[in-house]
Formats: sequence, C-alpha cells, structure tokens
Amino acid sequence: MANIESTATVSGRVSKSPEAFRTIREVSEELDVPQHVLRFWETKFNQVRPLKRGGGRRYYRPEDVDLLRRIRALLYADGYTIRGVQKLMRETGGKVPNAGPAPEPTAQAPAKAALKLGERGKEILVELETLRDMLRGRIPSQ
Repeated sequence: MANIESTATVSGRVSKSPEAFRTIREVSEELDVPQHVLRFWETKFNQVRPLKRGGGRRYYRPEDVDLLRRIRALLYADGYTIRGVQKLMRETGGKVPNAGPAPEPTAQAPAKAALKLGERGKEILVELETLRDMLRGRIPSQ
C-alpha cells in the first residue's frame, strides 16, 4: 500500500503523514470513539467506506476520517441524532457541513425552547440549564 507512510517522532512513536491511510484502531483513538461505534456508523452512513483488505481489515482514507470527525461532532457536540445527521446528509447531497463546537446559548434560545414546552417541560428545562452551567463552572454547586 503506497499511501501508508510513516516518520519517527521525538517520543519514539511512529507518526503517519496526513495523507496516509489509518487503521480502525488509529481512527478510534484519534476521534475518541470505540471501534464498534465506527463499524456501526459504517452501517448508518453509506458515505463512510473504508478500504477493506484481506481478513476484513479496514483502512480509512483521510477524507473518511474527516467525515467521521464531522459526524462525531454533529452527534456528540451539536446534539443531532443519527437520523438527523442522515437527513442533513441527504439534504446536502451526501456531504456533512463542517461542525464546530456548539455555539454558546443566547438568552433567546431557552425562551424559544420554552415556547414549545408545557409547564413541566419549562421547569425541567430550567433545571437542566442550571445543571449545565454548574458543570461548566459558571455557577458554584450548592
């Protein structure tokens, strides 16, 4: 495989070039996602197609890793469901827009969400937002 190149790093570990293919283990470690989740995502997102060699070993292209990184951000940071990401990919012709860190909520976001909720839902929303702020260190825990 000509694309698998490596160079030694200062720590003595081998570091691949950005254009090199990655194994499922390397992608799993880089994205901090278990290997079985990556295999599951392959079944849900047909755009993720790693190269498979003898014995079913997977080799991910750099574009596969980028796509998985964006899928991960949409699922874990932006709160999309798998169906939501699938729908987004259908609407954008199989592409996933660059997903970044979730934007800081504005003062209007909770009010907008509260409009769609009943009275109990509003109470739960307030509790959840307080817990979120406590976890982020904005409010001292009680």
